[in-house]
Amino acid sequence: MDKYIGKRLEGRYEIRELIGVGGMANVYKAFDVVENRIVAIKILRDEYMDNEEFLRRFRNESRAISLLSHPNIVKVYDVSFTNRIQSIVMEYIDGITLKEYIEQEGILRWKEAVHFTTQVLCGLQHAHDRGIVHRDIKPQNIMLLSNGTIKITDFGIARFSRSSTKTITDKAIGSVHYISPEQASGAETDSRTDIYSTGVLLFEMLTGKLPFEADSPVSVAIKQIQSQPMMPTSLNPNIPKGLEEIVTKAMQKDVTKRYQSAAEMLRDIDAFKHDPSIVFEYRYMEPEPIEKHIQKEFSKQEVQEDDMKRKRSKQQEDDQERPLPVVPVLSGIAFAFLLVSFIFIVMLFVKNRPFEVKEDVSAPNLVGKVYEIIEDDREYTNDVRIELESSDYNSSYPEGQIYYQNPGPNTIVKKGATVKVRVSLGKNVIVVKDYTNRDSADVFRELNKEGIEYEEMTAFSSDVPSGNVIRTEPAASEELSTDETLLVYVSQGPQEKNVSVPPLEGLDLSTAKSLLMTYRLRIANIKEVDPEDYRDKAPGTVVKQSPEAGAMIPAGSAIDVMVVEGYNEDQSVRIVVPIDSDEDDKVQIEAWIGDKQVDRKRITPSRTDEWTFHADGSGTAKVEVFLDRKIYRIYGVNFSTGEVKDITDNPDSFQSSMGSGIPGVNVGGTELSGLPGEGASDASNQE
Repeated sequence: MDKYIGKRLEGRYEIRELIGVGGMANVYKAFDVVENRIVAIKILRDEYMDNEEFLRRFRNESRAISLLSHPNIVKVYDVSFTNRIQSIVMEYIDGITLKEYIEQEGILRWKEAVHFTTQVLCGLQHAHDRGIVHRDIKPQNIMLLSNGTIKITDFGIARFSRSSTKTITDKAIGSVHYISPEQASGAETDSRTDIYSTGVLLFEMLTGKLPFEADSPVSVAIKQIQSQPMMPTSLNPNIPKGLEEIVTKAMQKDVTKRYQSAAEMLRDIDAFKHDPSIVFEYRYMEPEPIEKHIQKEFSKQEVQEDDMKRKRSKQQEDDQERPLPVVPVLSGIAFAFLLVSFIFIVMLFVKNRPFEVKEDVSAPNLVGKVYEIIEDDREYTNDVRIELESSDYNSSYPEGQIYYQNPGPNTIVKKGATVKVRVSLGKNVIVVKDYTNRDSADVFRELNKEGIEYEEMTAFSSDVPSGNVIRTEPAASEELSTDETLLVYVSQGPQEKNVSVPPLEGLDLSTAKSLLMTYRLRIANIKEVDPEDYRDKAPGTVVKQSPEAGAMIPAGSAIDVMVVEGYNEDQSVRIVVPIDSDEDDKVQIEAWIGDKQVDRKRITPSRTDEWTFHADGSGTAKVEVFLDRKIYRIYGVNFSTGEVKDITDNPDSFQSSMGSGIPGVNVGGTELSGLPGEGASDASNQE
């Protein structure tokens, strides 16, 4: 029997069963008696406790995830690094890997593939914004919940922006089907390597196949560097052209031709979701044939060898003309070498004291402490030396506080070891300029140049011309933290302007509604027709519209549609969130269902009693509310009955407390079925 099952770790985690076995660690399901919740605990295997590389990778994972807080990234609750056990306590995920789902379904519907990819990119953008590159994005490292939410796991080989690069060695070799060309060749990597892997992931979901296959991992890696993949439509003709272009751009071997950020790829996906017939017309130059590249290298080497031969010949002639006193010179060199070696060895012994036995001590917990106060405090410096590594802006810690240390708190080190710390400079804020009535394209270029993260919002305006900026949040002259997003509201012109009715026939009702919104139109009357008359159409498919496509009507007008019977229409539920924070600064509050943002607003908590918003959907769903980018409330919603229940303290009670609802929760128009529900006994939280 496993030695951990039935034991209690740290006096609070009761380990119940082994649920996952990975390359360097095992994952257990456990119960946290303090927080009264189920958790997953990843424990490094005993045989790797003395392996520095595995220890580094394991601790790197905890360090990476602990800096992240996002609905699409697995949460870390606790870590423990001692000479007896190395463990990471994470949220328990009841689901299957995306790889298992792909193998189960074969080829995914493009709407499902886009739904999953959007969540992956949202999680990656969050990580990249914090200087963390995952470097091992693959469906085996993505967990899929029964409600369609995905969680990115396994940051074991993640790289921090200041870290040294790694090559194709160690764990990366096991993921060669998804790694980028620069990662496969051992070149420097950045956030764009995750974009490439996401492109491969999307390719696999849409086609059911990997872009490169070979007999060995090394052969696959060489193909990643040299070969061009087949076009996705050659494997699945049903893939829309615009989506194929998105895949192709994400998988460009030249990083400068690839999407430069997850946000940039998300913008194209969003445009495609609003108009599936869109064509981006990307064009790329064909890569230079590898044979030609090799010939160039050989020619270059031949020229270098000829130069070296000429130099050696000239040197030999000079040496023959000027004979040296060989014996005295060699004697002098030998004496100098012995003298330097002796001094070096003496200094080595004096400085390092190799025969001195140093006792083990625990690194103190310095995070949250004021550096200037503790840097000479004997309470903290008696056993270790504290060294300032850097000072950086950090919105989560006031100026002067330590926000990171290495080795981490309670890590066993030798007495006298150095603990490096990073100190916060506080929030890095800027004053928002007045962008009112300026062309939005010019504004976005300026924001990109200044490195300000922004999101485009749209609104009608009779005063501001279409395409110009109406306002921003925060407003002009207000402060914006550099890790916040500036909301830029762009005018769509007056609402009464005539627009062309888009074609709706063949779309599902949810997609038709989203498409009409971009045209400033809406659906008024929905008439259901007998599915027996439309056996080749799925329930909810639009089969007729009035006015017809191409008709010019005033913006804001309504469209009547006929749809195939059997579609579960979204219902709207009102949710009231009490605000009990005394924060005086403006913060952002937002609500999410999976990867779909329901609503958001900037508020001053100390002046706000409650926040009210409406969520649309069908069946049951979890609605997560974030305040200042941290989880604040979780609600269980039954759209069929209108019931709303606060499940923040016990989110695992969601399914039983909300009733059966409708099997396969419909989120964002994509119904996800065939996934394990509550109580599924599968290998969740796999490494």
